[in-house]
Amino acid sequence: MKIPLIDGSPVHPNPPDRDVPPQDKTRHAIIIGGGASGVLLATHLLCNPSSEFRVTLIERRREVGRGVAYCTANPEHLLNVRASNMSALPDDPDHFWRWLRARKASPDGRAPAASDAFCFAPRRVYGDYIASLIEPLTSDRRRLSRLRIVEGECVHVTETRSGVRALLADGSCHMGDFVVLATGHELAKTVGGVYADPWTPPAQSGIGPDDRILILGTGLTMVDYVLSLLLADHRGQIIAMSRRGLLPKAHAHVDPLPIDREEVPFGADASALLRWFRKRATALAVRGGDWRSVIDGIRPFTQELWIRMPTASKRRFLEHARAWWDVHRHRMAPEVDRRIRAEIRADGLTVIAGKISSVESDGPGALVRYRRRGESAIQTLHLARIVDCTGVVTNPARTGNPALRSLFDQGLARVDALNIGIDVTTDCAVVNRFGDPSRRLFAIGPLTRGTFWEVIAVPDIRNQCAALAARLAHAVPVAATRDAAAVVS
Repeated sequence: MKIPLIDGSPVHPNPPDRDVPPQDKTRHAIIIGGGASGVLLATHLLCNPSSEFRVTLIERRREVGRGVAYCTANPEHLLNVRASNMSALPDDPDHFWRWLRARKASPDGRAPAASDAFCFAPRRVYGDYIASLIEPLTSDRRRLSRLRIVEGECVHVTETRSGVRALLADGSCHMGDFVVLATGHELAKTVGGVYADPWTPPAQSGIGPDDRILILGTGLTMVDYVLSLLLADHRGQIIAMSRRGLLPKAHAHVDPLPIDREEVPFGADASALLRWFRKRATALAVRGGDWRSVIDGIRPFTQELWIRMPTASKRRFLEHARAWWDVHRHRMAPEVDRRIRAEIRADGLTVIAGKISSVESDGPGALVRYRRRGESAIQTLHLARIVDCTGVVTNPARTGNPALRSLFDQGLARVDALNIGIDVTTDCAVVNRFGDPSRRLFAIGPLTRGTFWEVIAVPDIRNQCAALAARLAHAVPVAATRDAAAVVS
């Protein structure tokens, strides 16, 4: 894949695949969602030297490549993956790092370029990088004729006998050979009354500098919101609450542990896998190593471990071990960890393991009753605002996305067995209510977490996009496997 850097130097292209049939030259992919996942897939499709895809990229926001994750303007909102592992291109792992250094500035744009690839860049800067991937495609006349970026909301998707159709809220219709859902995380809607949006700056949410704030959730979204409050010179007490009260761990400057495939316990249940992790981490610690090396070393095998894990064991993992995995796997940049720990020591941030019993109006604020973990007594909090940072819509059956809703209503898609994503095959084909994989409808990114689990970070999504682009480059256009009307009936 040949994508120029900001200074014009190219990366090494992939060798062309000479086995692609000539009919591949005219196909049209419609990508719904123009965040990082959608832009990565579009880039792989359009830069593949062995195919001539046309791509329509549909995005509700005015900017493509940012989505929710990379649209923040707060320079203290950092990536939680080191720069050396944030390349968009699987075959060029240093691409982002070279792009970052070519900016001739540090990741925050206020100092000379960083010299350590272990640094953690601001997410806004990474959004610039993702957007830069598609800039050459929009400035190249030949490729521009193959790329169309549409600002709008897709409200309906269906298969026809000859292809797929995507209908937008403005009434426009787009026909293609494939539709790929790349809508990313769907955020829970709790804004209104005493609830504030975690993705909106505190001042815009009406939060005063001395207000007492309750944040629901103690993960990375909570960390980001605390940083937003601190940037706004917030002085009031901040309380963060989750069932277990676990904070994300911090990154350390360690290398992944080399792990041979033969050592990995594929097919093991969650308990056996946990014992394996503990044994490896303990043995490494005896030699002066760090548990993070084990977590990072297993990453190339994580998706296959999940796919081959028994379904019943996956359910137990989600219920009992997910929170522990998340805080060890999805870690904070070291400088962010220092800020959060300092705020806890100064009593500006209090972390509680507990569960809310009720929320009542209390004048302009709220009265919250809760029970601490392991205790039976009910306690109360008087608060100005509540910020729900518990994350995303975890059950797609409750989706508010009209395009996804339309697929469920037609029977063209179904929720996976764990109720955390839509059901897809291991090559990203959407599975309909009869259990048949589509040959025209696909999904990538967080929507597919039920099948892949580890598919919410760029290092995983880039591999998924590259694999799907290669598959579509070889796919022969066919009539829909089931007529849409037959599925509905």
